[in-house]
Amino acid sequence: MPLFGAGAFSLIVLALWIFCLVDVFTSVEGTTRNLPKIGWIFVVLFLPLVGSILWLVAGRPDSGYREPPSRSRYPEYDRPGRFAATNPDDDEDFLRQCRERAEEQRRQAKLNQREQDES
Repeated sequence: MPLFGAGAFSLIVLALWIFCLVDVFTSVEGTTRNLPKIGWIFVVLFLPLVGSILWLVAGRPDSGYREPPSRSRYPEYDRPGRFAATNPDDDEDFLRQCRERAEEQRRQAKLNQREQDES
């Protein structure tokens, strides 16, 4: 009978560990408490029982978490890692390059069309 108790406890710990690992991996970066997400991954991965309990008590994001309100009228500009021109001259250079590339593509398309018409 004691063997069954140890086996059941092991299955419960395994289920808790898997649940917590999936929960850490699916949590939004920056919403975890007390440690960064990668830190919680290592804690839960290397300390199955203690790390899982710590994650549930001290690391899991609050259930009432809401995305912070957008600072601009266009929330896609607030994405981390997105380049936004801070200097108007940089933006003008980019637009000029786009226009030049479009003109070059139009010239190339006309040349290709002429070649197809001739053959």
